[in-house]
Parts: sequence; C-alpha cells; structure tokens
Amino acid sequence: MADVEASVRDLVNGDRDCTERAQAQIDLRRKINLLISEWKAAGGGEVLPDIRDRMRLRPPKNESRPVRR
Repeated sequence: MADVEASVRDLVNGDRDCTERAQAQIDLRRKINLLISEWKAAGGGEVLPDIRDRMRLRPPKNESRPVRR
C-alpha cells in the first residue's frame, strides 16, 4: 500500500494523471476496511497498531549493529 501511495504522490507532484493509481489506492483501502470489519465481526476487539506503534517497535536507524565476522 505504501508503494501505491508513493506512486500517486509522485504522479501528482509531477503534474501527471494519477487516476489509475489513485483508484488502486482506494481499492486497497476498501479491502483493508472490509478485512477489519470481518475481523471485528468475528470477535476481534484488540486495538490495532497504528504507524506510531509500529515505528516505536523498530530499532533506531542510527543505532550501530554488531559486526558479524
């Protein structure tokens, strides 16, 4: 989904037609909403992670990693 969003942004920023990519993005959002609705109807009740939660779980990029030899 992030790839589709980035391609739409690139097309818009380049003042080009983004109709097809934007439609694909809308379709992906609909599918995600449908999956979430089905999950909730099946009894899912946990709070789903958002981007802030996911980024918090990632190690910082400037953190040096041990060198493997």
